[in-house]
Amino acid sequence: MRRVTLFVSGTSSNGKVVAVYGSLDDLLSVASSKLGIRASSVYNGTGGLIDDIALIRDDDVLYISEGDSFEDPQEEHGDPETCQAHTDWLTLNVGGRCFTTTRSTLVSKEPESMLAHMFRDKDVWGNKQDSHGAYLIDRSPDYFEPILNYLRHGQLIINEGINPLGVLEEARFFGIEQLADQLDTLIKSSQPPDDHSPLTRKEFIRFLLATTTKSELRCQGLNFTSADLSRLDLRYINFKMANLRGANLTHANLSGANLERADLSMACLDGANLQGVKMLCTNAEGASLRGCNFEDPAGIKANLEGANLKGVDMEGSQMTGINLRVATLKNAKLKNCNLRGATLAGTDLENCDLSGCDLQEANLRGSNVKGAIFEEMLTPLHMSQSVR
Repeated sequence: MRRVTLFVSGTSSNGKVVAVYGSLDDLLSVASSKLGIRASSVYNGTGGLIDDIALIRDDDVLYISEGDSFEDPQEEHGDPETCQAHTDWLTLNVGGRCFTTTRSTLVSKEPESMLAHMFRDKDVWGNKQDSHGAYLIDRSPDYFEPILNYLRHGQLIINEGINPLGVLEEARFFGIEQLADQLDTLIKSSQPPDDHSPLTRKEFIRFLLATTTKSELRCQGLNFTSADLSRLDLRYINFKMANLRGANLTHANLSGANLERADLSMACLDGANLQGVKMLCTNAEGASLRGCNFEDPAGIKANLEGANLKGVDMEGSQMTGINLRVATLKNAKLKNCNLRGATLAGTDLENCDLSGCDLQEANLRGSNVKGAIFEEMLTPLHMSQSVR
């Protein structure tokens, strides 16, 4: 979207800033409405007649006529600098980084801001300049860039890796109140709620989007009770001691996630990617983990040591090399699971259904296999694998 300033031909006061869209006739219609005249011709600042809207650039100053020839506003007011006062180009040196813009950009959008007062009239503030003539501003260039873009097109756009809090402080410093309000709302919406009510899917996705991929997302101790987190990319997130009771994590990617001592009871993780997951002492009683993949091609083994897996359904899961040492799998369903090389030492497998499993080279020493079902095993269970 382009933005221009319109004046009645022969004047340089009472201008109107309008958006340019559609055809030249559309612009003339807007000019008629805004300026209160029957607009028929458009001229640029030097008197050139504009007959194609494509010739109009962002931040141009245009003069509208009712059909008369162009009248130079300088002749009326006798001020040779008036028509260019708001459109001349400026270079700002902000913290060592240079930005080029127009005076109109700094003045028009937020007329009461510090920047508008600094550059509305030439040299009123006695702004210091460097050796190249750029105006010196001792602020952070990274945080200033989103502010300048906002003044250009009215949209708040913050690049990845830029902290919105820093942009907010700069907006407040320069007195750009509308932008400060937008940033304040954005920051508040990206934070988890202060109370202990469960986070919703919408809140958590907003939380994810506000965090760069290079930053560690810490969800330790947060409440996700019954939340729908299905099919989300949750790799390497810290869910330690989080409440995920009854949560929907179907087909979620939890590779490398930390779920130590988290509550996953009655949660659904069917088809989830759990490569290299840390679930030490996790409570997953009654959860469904059908068809999950715990097997990491890089060799990082999933660790479920001491986890409470009573009554879980893990049918068809890939668990090569998994660590289930001293875990509780009483009444669990592990039919057709790949447990090759798994550590099940000291595990409670009472009444556990292991039919159709591959337990080759698995360590079951000291495990409780009372009432466990070992039918249709892919490989015979060797006596040396279990001593009870």
